[in-house]
Amino acid sequence: MNIQKQLHIITGVFDEYRRQLDTIPDDEFDVTPPQGGWSCAEVYSHIMQATIMSSMALERCMHASSKPDNKKMNFWGWYVMLANRFPPVKTRVPKSVESKMPITKISKEEAKNLIIKCRKRMDEMATFIKDGQSVRRTQHPRLGMLTALQWFKFTRIHLQHHLKQLARINQNLHSQ
Repeated sequence: MNIQKQLHIITGVFDEYRRQLDTIPDDEFDVTPPQGGWSCAEVYSHIMQATIMSSMALERCMHASSKPDNKKMNFWGWYVMLANRFPPVKTRVPKSVESKMPITKISKEEAKNLIIKCRKRMDEMATFIKDGQSVRRTQHPRLGMLTALQWFKFTRIHLQHHLKQLARINQNLHSQ
């Protein structure tokens, strides 16, 4: 896996989150769609918190602060890494994750600041990964045990996945 290529894609995805943030009307940002689900504010809250949490897991792998473990990714981990996307089924945030990073309706200003913070964090992690390829793994709540490189790739896939969710929310809000 080419870290610079992954980082380039991640940077582009952050640019797209920022571009979309600028196009969402202020009065629609925290509106829950009529069909239910998350508002744009909740998606931004989730994706930015998840990016920070993923970077922390990646860092644990690189610092070897996780215990050595022979466990690997599970079936869904292999699927996501090979397909470069999530399965085409709706899932909910696992309760174990929800308790650590509750989904909230953040403001557009908070979303902008989180995009900047996450972009900086991923830039740092890309440099960090180049310095040493860790074989240590850290548990992902759904995908099994991931290495630092796999956490980096997961972050890119996860960011891209939620762009699709924002498009669905926008469509639902404007199809009334």
